[in-house]
Amino acid sequence: MRAKFVAGNWKMNGSVAANGSLLDALVSGLGGLASDRVVVMAPFPYLAQCAERLAGTAIGWGAQDVSAHGPGAYTGEVCASMLAEFGCRHVIVGHSERRALHAETDEVVVAKAVAAVRGGLTPVICVGETLAQREGGETEAVVARQVDAVVEGAGIGVLKSAILAYEPVWAIGTGRTATPEQAQAVHAFIRGRVGRADGECAASLRILYGGSVKAANAQSLFAMSDVDGGLVGGASLVPAEFLGICRAAFGLSG
Repeated sequence: MRAKFVAGNWKMNGSVAANGSLLDALVSGLGGLASDRVVVMAPFPYLAQCAERLAGTAIGWGAQDVSAHGPGAYTGEVCASMLAEFGCRHVIVGHSERRALHAETDEVVVAKAVAAVRGGLTPVICVGETLAQREGGETEAVVARQVDAVVEGAGIGVLKSAILAYEPVWAIGTGRTATPEQAQAVHAFIRGRVGRADGECAASLRILYGGSVKAANAQSLFAMSDVDGGLVGGASLVPAEFLGICRAAFGLSG
């Protein structure tokens, strides 16, 4: 049985004061949660704050990106070993905004996933299609290409140490959300695609849904058999929303 997992992606948001209030609310609201079930993915400057406030709690912290390289002459980059020193255990790799705004190719995403695993981190590897691709009937082809790149380029061993996140680009920050049935269909496709290489890995692989997840729709999304939790964007910055999503995932009372 795959345990549900919820990651909050703060994107390029936050301040020391705002983060403090948010973290306090999460610690208070999720006090009885088992560890390794919720993680906040903060901008690099706030990792120390997360590490200090969340130490000893059930909530983990991680980063939103990682370099494909180890330590060296790569100005502006942050490598996996540096993140691990901050107590990070997870890192987002290949988010759609990185793919679109920073021209990250499948090959770059694979290299970052490999670097993350080698550095002791669990990469949350994002895949998903744009609106034009969905309307053109290309969803499965696009997702298959992205998943196959990881399996073939990194090896199944890396995927065994990773989490996948399906984020339909057309549903990120738009208020549009895939129906539970649409999400389930793609998640099942992803699991089947991984299963072609390794059935055991496919069965145990966590696949998160990321695309305008809210407290109001979380329960119906997480009820799908192949949806193992959420990669939550804007709602993770609103304590009541994020707590509601976590409660839906873990069956906690309000």
